[in-house]
Amino acid sequence: MADKGAVPDIRELTGPEARNYIPALAEVLLDCVRGGASVSFMAWLSKDEAEAFFEKVVQEVEQGDRILLAAFLDDAELVGTVQIALATPPNQPHRADIAKLLVKRSARGHGIAASLMEQAEQAALRAGKTLLVLDTVTGGTAERLYMRKGWTKSGVIPNYALFPDGAYCDTTIFWKRLP
Repeated sequence: MADKGAVPDIRELTGPEARNYIPALAEVLLDCVRGGASVSFMAWLSKDEAEAFFEKVVQEVEQGDRILLAAFLDDAELVGTVQIALATPPNQPHRADIAKLLVKRSARGHGIAASLMEQAEQAALRAGKTLLVLDTVTGGTAERLYMRKGWTKSGVIPNYALFPDGAYCDTTIFWKRLP
């Protein structure tokens, strides 16, 4: 792993490129779930299921409905990812959803999540989006990151989701208007 001062290389993955990284993306997801992250999956998530999830993500990238960013450190090791869901109802063409901000536990502390979010905002702007929304575990490190990055907290929904071990977790909803 790179030193704490290493700058992550953030790339927007095209459909074909993303297909090549499905196993690495799945490993990032598996690592986060094993670490207890409430990111839609339970503790029994298998490698095959994680890869199938990213296969669907790649299909949406190929259809132009989703942007997939990946963070690389050292010798091009994929250590993080975030998605921008572009497909919205007809009355919301200006809005996108940020989803699945994931960073391997061994790569945390390098500013990767912050870099991914900065690049996600830029990618959303390039796609013509001026309002972003997301949800995150209340009280977690991601919530603090979003506050530092200028996101506005809309509120908390109690018992919205489960942690991988089955315990309930509250969820905080955020939004950000882009310039």
